[in-house]
Amino acid sequence: MGAGRTGAGGGLLVAGTTSDAGKSVVTAGICRWLARRGVSVAPFKAQNMSLNSYVTREGAEIGRAQAMQAQAARVEPSALMNPVLLKPGGDSSSQVVLLGKPVGELSARGYHAGRQRELLGTVTDCLAELRRTHDAVICEGAGSPAEINLRATDIVNMGLARAARLPVVVVGDIDRGGVFASFFGTTALLSAEDQALIAGYVVNKFRGDVSLLEPGLEMLRDLTGRQTLGVLPYAHGLGIDEEDGLRVSMRGAVRESVVAPPYGDQVLRVAVAAVPLMSNFTDVDALAAEPGVVVRFVDRPEEIADADLVVLPGTRGTVKALRWLRERGLADAVARRAAEGRPVLGVCGGFQVLGETIEDEVESRAGTVEGLGLLPVRVRFARDKTLARPSGKALGEPVEGYEIHHGVAELLGGAEEFLDGVRVGAVWGTHWHGSLESDGFRRAFLRRVAADAGRRFVPAPDTTFAALREEQLDRLADLIEEHADTRALLRLIEDGVPEGLPFLPPGAPTAPHPTQEPTR
Repeated sequence: MGAGRTGAGGGLLVAGTTSDAGKSVVTAGICRWLARRGVSVAPFKAQNMSLNSYVTREGAEIGRAQAMQAQAARVEPSALMNPVLLKPGGDSSSQVVLLGKPVGELSARGYHAGRQRELLGTVTDCLAELRRTHDAVICEGAGSPAEINLRATDIVNMGLARAARLPVVVVGDIDRGGVFASFFGTTALLSAEDQALIAGYVVNKFRGDVSLLEPGLEMLRDLTGRQTLGVLPYAHGLGIDEEDGLRVSMRGAVRESVVAPPYGDQVLRVAVAAVPLMSNFTDVDALAAEPGVVVRFVDRPEEIADADLVVLPGTRGTVKALRWLRERGLADAVARRAAEGRPVLGVCGGFQVLGETIEDEVESRAGTVEGLGLLPVRVRFARDKTLARPSGKALGEPVEGYEIHHGVAELLGGAEEFLDGVRVGAVWGTHWHGSLESDGFRRAFLRRVAADAGRRFVPAPDTTFAALREEQLDRLADLIEEHADTRALLRLIEDGVPEGLPFLPPGAPTAPHPTQEPTR
């Protein structure tokens, strides 16, 4: 396999025994491993449920994880790589983004019962186009392929694999325990037609001596007739983009990538309010990558008392987040910080709550509500979503970012403009996601924050976020290259589904009518 292949490219679907089993990072690792071999490769996720999203150069909104996987593949992100994106807005509905553009809100029942089946043709067309223009396409599943209540309308796991005749590798997180039962049960709950596509397993996040695991792997092969194609060790500090904010939206969670000592005399402490429906929390990854910057996600006012910077992140529910801040006492604590000249940064929805009023007949339909009144801004929610890739200068440094919002900010004057937003004293607000990934701007901003906070913190002069991300992606490729059966993976990608894979009883029972939320 190599660059210049004509006709339909090869393919592989990476499924998982559960959500967060490691599908995203394994997919990214395979993409980077293939790219390093000179293979023209693209990632693909038919349907993604996530509040972390990204704007492509053509102005399409896709899952942030697929943008990261495109970087791993060394290709430009495209709406083809994530044709369906679901952005939860509450317990029972999501905004549906189709080919990069929002097309409406649907309940989980309405999506599964009607729209999802209609989208299979769009999904397979996108995959076919990617396979036509690339040597290989590495697809990522969602949740588990054994969610038998959703199988009838599935377009992202076995439904996609059947439609495109893709071999499937199932990833299991051994750190959670029960990985052998998960592999066996996942396979045995599938129909005979679906089982015929399950080509092998990958153990993820293994700690210890692999030789102690090998007897179990042999028994699993005897039971299922399928090989384990890799045992990937637990890797600390990868810092790769997550699908959503659920795993960090709890009190006291710390970004795992905080490992380096400060360049100056003191650390800089950043507290991120874990607001409901938190979106694009990856904005603070560039802060966590700085030596001496400690990033924590918090939900109580006392936890921001000693913070040098408080970040109000993006959210899919601005009015809901504002209510949450007030109920928790965080709104008053942020207001006190502003009065004392202590730094606060609001990004997107976090910027909107800092304004004077919010007029929302679109997202929450709450009408006009009072904001925190810390920035001279009025926000009105528009039905059309702003999707943009702006660039400019701030604090004397070039900056790039991306915008994803319905709220339109009207600046009322009397304050310094900042990245199409505004700054008053030590309170900063912008709709730009990703601005802190611009190294020069990030360092200038942190110097300003340290000065306002009275901290002897000095940003390291040589931290390059893009280079760190490349190192992380290469580490993922190293895990695949060193700990997976790469010859077997190549055979699957090039030759497709192996013949004669055995059936494991009992197989799939009759699926009930789907009623639950789509999976991530």
